[in-house]
Amino acid sequence: MNAFSFFSSLTFYRPPELVYKYGNLTEGTCKPGYAAAKMSAIYPKFRKPASMFLDRNFNRLSKVTNYLPPFGFKTQERIIDVILTATKNYGLGPDLDSLSCKRCIIVGNGGILSNKSLGSRIDEYDVVIRLNEAPVSGYTRDVGTKTTLRITYPEGAIQKPERYEKDSLFVFSAFKPLDFKWLRQMVFKEKPNIPTLGTVAITMALHNCDEVAVAGFGYDMNTPHAPLHYYETVKMSAIKESWTHNISKEKEFLHKLVKASIITDLTNGI
Repeated sequence: MNAFSFFSSLTFYRPPELVYKYGNLTEGTCKPGYAAAKMSAIYPKFRKPASMFLDRNFNRLSKVTNYLPPFGFKTQERIIDVILTATKNYGLGPDLDSLSCKRCIIVGNGGILSNKSLGSRIDEYDVVIRLNEAPVSGYTRDVGTKTTLRITYPEGAIQKPERYEKDSLFVFSAFKPLDFKWLRQMVFKEKPNIPTLGTVAITMALHNCDEVAVAGFGYDMNTPHAPLHYYETVKMSAIKESWTHNISKEKEFLHKLVKASIITDLTNGI
Protein backbone atom coordinates (compact mmCIF):
# COMPACT_ATOMS: atom_id res chain seq x y z
CA MET A 1 0.00 0.00 0.00
CA ASN A 2 1.41 3.39 -0.98
CA ALA A 3 1.31 6.47 1.24
CA PHE A 4 -1.69 7.99 -0.54
CA SER A 5 -3.78 4.85 -0.11
CA PHE A 6 -2.77 4.57 3.53
CA PHE A 7 -3.83 8.10 4.43
CA SER A 8 -7.00 7.79 2.35
CA SER A 9 -8.02 4.77 4.42
CA LEU A 10 -7.35 6.70 7.61
CA THR A 11 -9.75 9.50 6.66
CA PHE A 12 -12.64 7.04 6.37
CA TYR A 13 -12.02 5.44 9.76
CA ARG A 14 -11.14 8.63 11.64
CA PRO A 15 -12.11 8.40 15.30
CA PRO A 16 -14.49 11.12 16.56
CA GLU A 17 -11.78 13.01 18.43
CA LEU A 18 -9.82 13.49 15.20
CA VAL A 19 -12.93 14.46 13.29
CA TYR A 20 -13.54 17.08 15.96
CA LYS A 21 -9.99 18.40 15.75
CA TYR A 22 -9.61 18.41 12.00
CA GLY A 23 -13.25 18.61 10.92
CA ASN A 24 -12.88 21.73 8.82
CA LEU A 25 -10.15 20.20 6.65
CA THR A 26 -12.77 18.32 4.62
CA GLU A 27 -15.10 21.24 3.99
CA GLY A 28 -17.63 20.28 1.32
CA THR A 29 -17.73 16.58 2.18
CA CYS A 30 -19.71 14.93 4.94
CA LYS A 31 -17.58 14.44 8.05
CA PRO A 32 -18.36 11.15 9.85
CA GLY A 33 -18.93 11.58 13.57
CA TYR A 34 -18.47 15.36 13.44
CA ALA A 35 -21.56 16.51 15.38
CA ALA A 36 -21.23 13.74 17.99
CA ALA A 37 -17.58 14.55 18.64
CA LYS A 38 -18.37 18.25 19.04
CA MET A 39 -21.32 17.45 21.29
CA SER A 40 -19.27 15.12 23.49
CA ALA A 41 -16.70 17.86 24.00
CA ILE A 42 -19.16 20.04 25.92
CA TYR A 43 -21.58 17.32 27.08
CA PRO A 44 -19.36 14.37 28.13
CA LYS A 45 -22.38 12.15 28.87
CA PHE A 46 -23.62 12.43 25.30
CA ARG A 47 -23.64 9.11 23.49
CA LYS A 48 -24.06 8.35 19.80
CA PRO A 49 -25.65 6.49 18.20
CA ALA A 50 -29.09 6.09 19.70
CA SER A 51 -31.97 4.41 17.90
CA MET A 52 -34.14 6.87 16.01
CA PHE A 53 -37.17 4.59 16.35
CA LEU A 54 -38.22 2.24 19.12
CA ASP A 55 -38.19 -1.52 18.81
CA ARG A 56 -39.21 -4.21 21.30
CA ASN A 57 -35.82 -3.99 22.96
CA PHE A 58 -36.57 -0.47 24.21
CA ASN A 59 -36.41 -1.65 27.83
CA ARG A 60 -32.66 -1.95 27.47
CA LEU A 61 -32.59 1.85 27.44
CA SER A 62 -32.49 1.99 31.22
CA LYS A 63 -32.19 5.76 31.48
CA VAL A 64 -35.32 6.61 29.52
CA THR A 65 -37.41 4.17 31.53
CA ASN A 66 -36.64 6.24 34.62
CA TYR A 67 -38.38 9.38 33.34
CA LEU A 68 -41.99 10.25 32.62
CA PRO A 69 -43.02 11.33 29.09
CA PRO A 70 -41.89 13.27 27.13
CA PHE A 71 -38.42 12.62 28.56
CA GLY A 72 -38.84 8.87 28.93
CA PHE A 73 -41.27 5.94 29.00
CA LYS A 74 -41.88 5.48 32.72
CA THR A 75 -45.40 4.07 33.42
CA GLN A 76 -45.91 3.51 29.67
CA GLU A 77 -43.75 0.40 29.14
CA ARG A 78 -46.63 -2.04 28.79
CA ILE A 79 -48.64 -0.09 26.24
CA ILE A 80 -45.51 0.68 24.21
CA ASP A 81 -44.65 -3.00 24.11
CA VAL A 82 -48.18 -3.84 22.93
CA ILE A 83 -47.96 -1.25 20.16
CA LEU A 84 -44.53 -2.40 19.02
CA THR A 85 -45.72 -6.01 18.97
CA ALA A 86 -48.40 -5.06 16.47
CA THR A 87 -46.20 -2.86 14.27
CA LYS A 88 -43.08 -3.38 12.24
CA ASN A 89 -39.64 -2.00 12.89
CA TYR A 90 -39.07 1.32 11.21
CA GLY A 91 -36.03 3.00 9.75
CA LEU A 92 -35.17 5.70 7.26
CA GLY A 93 -35.10 3.17 4.44
CA PRO A 94 -32.21 1.15 3.01
CA ASP A 95 -30.72 4.03 1.00
CA LEU A 96 -30.38 6.35 4.00
CA ASP A 97 -29.69 3.67 6.59
CA SER A 98 -26.74 2.44 4.54
CA LEU A 99 -25.04 5.85 4.29
CA SER A 100 -21.71 5.98 6.09
CA CYS A 101 -22.23 9.69 6.73
CA LYS A 102 -25.55 11.52 6.95
CA ARG A 103 -26.25 15.23 6.77
CA CYS A 104 -29.54 16.22 8.38
CA ILE A 105 -31.47 19.47 8.59
CA ILE A 106 -34.38 20.37 10.83
CA VAL A 107 -36.64 22.90 9.15
CA GLY A 108 -38.38 25.01 11.76
CA ASN A 109 -41.56 26.98 11.15
CA GLY A 110 -40.20 30.45 11.86
CA GLY A 111 -41.11 33.48 9.82
CA ILE A 112 -37.38 34.06 9.44
CA LEU A 113 -37.49 31.52 6.58
CA SER A 114 -39.52 33.87 4.39
CA ASN A 115 -37.71 35.31 1.37
CA LYS A 116 -34.45 33.50 2.14
CA SER A 117 -34.61 31.30 -0.97
CA LEU A 118 -33.09 28.37 0.92
CA GLY A 119 -35.29 25.74 -0.70
CA SER A 120 -32.69 24.23 -3.03
CA ARG A 121 -30.06 24.21 -0.28
CA ILE A 122 -32.42 22.47 2.15
CA ASP A 123 -33.17 19.80 -0.45
CA GLU A 124 -29.47 18.95 -0.70
CA TYR A 125 -29.46 17.38 2.78
CA ASP A 126 -29.76 13.61 3.09
CA VAL A 127 -32.46 13.87 5.76
CA VAL A 128 -34.96 16.74 5.93
CA ILE A 129 -37.04 16.89 9.12
CA ARG A 130 -40.15 19.07 9.31
CA LEU A 131 -42.36 19.95 12.27
CA ASN A 132 -46.09 19.72 12.86
CA GLU A 133 -48.35 20.87 10.04
CA ALA A 134 -45.93 23.35 8.45
CA PRO A 135 -46.76 23.34 4.71
CA VAL A 136 -44.37 22.84 1.83
CA SER A 137 -46.63 23.50 -1.14
CA GLY A 138 -46.62 27.18 -1.99
CA TYR A 139 -43.41 27.83 -0.06
CA THR A 140 -40.90 25.60 -1.83
CA ARG A 141 -38.59 28.46 -2.83
CA ASP A 142 -37.89 29.11 0.85
CA VAL A 143 -38.40 25.70 2.50
CA GLY A 144 -37.66 23.17 -0.25
CA THR A 145 -39.67 20.20 -1.48
CA LYS A 146 -38.06 17.28 0.29
CA THR A 147 -39.44 15.73 3.47
CA THR A 148 -37.84 12.68 5.05
CA LEU A 149 -39.51 12.90 8.46
CA ARG A 150 -42.35 14.99 9.81
CA ILE A 151 -42.59 15.10 13.59
CA THR A 152 -45.86 16.18 15.13
CA TYR A 153 -47.78 16.21 18.39
CA PRO A 154 -50.55 13.57 18.54
CA GLU A 155 -53.11 16.20 19.47
CA GLY A 156 -53.47 19.87 18.68
CA ALA A 157 -56.13 21.16 21.04
CA ILE A 158 -55.88 24.93 21.37
CA GLN A 159 -52.60 24.91 19.49
CA LYS A 160 -54.07 27.64 17.29
CA PRO A 161 -56.42 29.74 19.43
CA GLU A 162 -56.79 32.27 16.63
CA ARG A 163 -58.85 29.69 14.73
CA TYR A 164 -61.56 29.62 17.40
CA GLU A 165 -64.36 32.18 17.53
CA LYS A 166 -63.84 34.52 20.48
CA ASP A 167 -67.54 34.52 21.42
CA SER A 168 -67.91 30.72 21.31
CA LEU A 169 -67.73 28.22 24.17
CA PHE A 170 -64.91 25.70 23.95
CA VAL A 171 -66.00 22.30 25.29
CA PHE A 172 -63.19 19.99 26.29
CA SER A 173 -64.05 16.28 26.15
CA ALA A 174 -61.62 14.14 28.15
CA PHE A 175 -61.04 10.52 27.17
CA LYS A 176 -57.88 9.47 29.01
CA PRO A 177 -55.91 10.29 32.19
CA LEU A 178 -53.44 12.51 30.34
CA ASP A 179 -56.32 14.75 29.23
CA PHE A 180 -57.17 15.58 32.83
CA LYS A 181 -53.53 16.30 33.62
CA TRP A 182 -53.38 18.67 30.65
CA LEU A 183 -56.61 20.38 31.76
CA ARG A 184 -55.27 20.84 35.30
CA GLN A 185 -52.17 22.52 33.90
CA MET A 186 -54.36 24.84 31.82
CA VAL A 187 -56.63 25.80 34.73
CA PHE A 188 -53.87 26.38 37.27
CA LYS A 189 -51.37 27.83 34.78
CA GLU A 190 -48.84 25.18 35.74
CA LYS A 191 -45.60 25.19 33.80
CA PRO A 192 -44.56 21.62 32.95
CA ASN A 193 -41.50 22.83 31.02
CA ILE A 194 -41.98 20.51 28.06
CA PRO A 195 -39.37 20.92 25.31
CA THR A 196 -40.47 22.29 21.97
CA LEU A 197 -40.76 19.85 19.12
CA GLY A 198 -37.89 21.62 17.38
CA THR A 199 -35.50 20.96 20.25
CA VAL A 200 -36.65 17.33 20.39
CA ALA A 201 -35.95 16.98 16.66
CA ILE A 202 -32.48 18.54 16.97
CA THR A 203 -31.59 16.22 19.84
CA MET A 204 -32.79 13.21 17.85
CA ALA A 205 -30.73 14.30 14.86
CA LEU A 206 -27.58 14.72 16.95
CA HIS A 207 -27.87 11.08 17.99
CA ASN A 208 -28.37 9.84 14.44
CA CYS A 209 -26.68 12.23 12.01
CA ASP A 210 -23.05 13.09 11.38
CA GLU A 211 -23.73 16.73 10.54
CA VAL A 212 -26.77 18.69 11.68
CA ALA A 213 -28.18 21.99 10.41
CA VAL A 214 -31.29 23.99 11.21
CA ALA A 215 -33.31 26.65 9.43
CA GLY A 216 -36.31 28.65 10.58
CA PHE A 217 -35.42 28.66 14.29
CA GLY A 218 -35.34 31.56 16.71
CA TYR A 219 -37.69 34.20 18.09
CA ASP A 220 -36.77 37.86 17.72
CA MET A 221 -38.74 39.55 20.48
CA ASN A 222 -37.48 42.94 19.28
CA THR A 223 -39.84 42.62 16.30
CA PRO A 224 -43.20 41.80 17.95
CA HIS A 225 -45.15 42.48 14.75
CA ALA A 226 -43.05 40.19 12.55
CA PRO A 227 -44.69 36.91 11.48
CA LEU A 228 -44.12 34.08 13.95
CA HIS A 229 -44.39 31.43 11.22
CA TYR A 230 -43.58 31.55 7.52
CA TYR A 231 -47.03 30.31 6.51
CA GLU A 232 -49.45 32.42 8.59
CA THR A 233 -50.05 35.89 9.99
CA VAL A 234 -49.69 35.20 13.74
CA LYS A 235 -47.31 37.80 15.18
CA MET A 236 -44.07 37.22 17.05
CA SER A 237 -45.59 38.67 20.24
CA ALA A 238 -47.80 35.57 20.53
CA ILE A 239 -44.84 33.53 21.76
CA LYS A 240 -44.93 35.50 25.03
CA GLU A 241 -48.15 33.69 25.88
CA SER A 242 -46.47 30.30 25.75
CA TRP A 243 -46.53 28.64 29.16
CA THR A 244 -45.76 25.09 28.08
CA HIS A 245 -42.16 25.69 26.99
CA ASN A 246 -39.21 27.44 28.59
CA ILE A 247 -38.29 29.47 25.53
CA SER A 248 -35.40 31.37 27.13
CA LYS A 249 -33.69 28.18 28.35
CA GLU A 250 -34.09 26.51 24.97
CA LYS A 251 -32.67 29.56 23.23
CA GLU A 252 -29.68 29.43 25.57
CA PHE A 253 -29.18 25.72 24.83
CA LEU A 254 -29.46 26.10 21.06
CA HIS A 255 -27.17 29.14 21.05
CA LYS A 256 -24.59 27.03 22.84
CA LEU A 257 -24.85 24.38 20.11
CA VAL A 258 -24.40 26.97 17.37
CA LYS A 259 -21.50 28.70 19.10
CA ALA A 260 -19.71 25.36 19.51
CA SER A 261 -20.29 24.58 15.80
CA ILE A 262 -22.29 21.48 16.75
CA ILE A 263 -25.15 22.61 14.53
CA THR A 264 -25.23 25.07 11.63
CA ASP A 265 -27.96 27.72 11.62
CA LEU A 266 -28.73 28.60 8.00
CA THR A 267 -31.06 31.47 8.89
CA ASN A 268 -28.99 32.90 11.77
CA GLY A 269 -32.00 33.16 14.05
CA ILE A 270 -30.63 31.38 17.10
